[in-house]
Amino acid sequence: MQYFRSIFQFEGMPKKYTTVIFDLDGTLMDTLADLAASTNYALSEMGFPTRSVDEVRAFVGNGVRKLVERAVPAGVGASCVDEVLALFRTHYALHCKDHSAPYEGIADALARMRNAGFQMAIVSNKPDSEVKQLNREFFAGLIEVAVGENEKAGIPKKPSPEMLEGAMRLLGAEKDKCLYVGDSDVDILTATNAGVDCLSVTWGFRSADFLVAHGAVHLVDRPCQLLDFLN
Repeated sequence: MQYFRSIFQFEGMPKKYTTVIFDLDGTLMDTLADLAASTNYALSEMGFPTRSVDEVRAFVGNGVRKLVERAVPAGVGASCVDEVLALFRTHYALHCKDHSAPYEGIADALARMRNAGFQMAIVSNKPDSEVKQLNREFFAGLIEVAVGENEKAGIPKKPSPEMLEGAMRLLGAEKDKCLYVGDSDVDILTATNAGVDCLSVTWGFRSADFLVAHGAVHLVDRPCQLLDFLN
């Protein structure tokens, strides 16, 4: 893969960003094994067939309810989906970091960005409690704000811009100086809806070809390239 690529070139000088907001799953962390384990635990408890890791990879990105809806057999009713979702949530709350870890090079990239003066946040369709737990565990002192799915608080999931806009408000960030970084079509659409620039990463749950087909303009292939893009 190329070292750094933009589908379109910037006009004039590169924009100066001060704030970087990240997606979590597939962007900062490889969480796929734990998501698959909790999905298959919930399915097994209900007597349903389990799913492969690659199937779960294709199901993630739109929140855990949508993950469960995609994982259960066709024709399953809403009440049954609710039961599977409850089993998933209980299991995942206890096991969200059994196998999950930052991608190689992420911790160093974040430290370099922090030292360069960038403020950072996480916004994720993963449940809010797990997002905050993973942020404390792996990114303490680096990322100030971590926001996840919280239906009770009335915050819509991505691609609604509200979660991203909320993180910007918490940081006191200016929209035109904010960059959103993600690995999926949902992230591209979220950034578009919020009116901020998007940088797509190719090491996550979606391929570069998929991202370009869904509107990616700027892509990086390795975490070490993040600061190069910002500079």
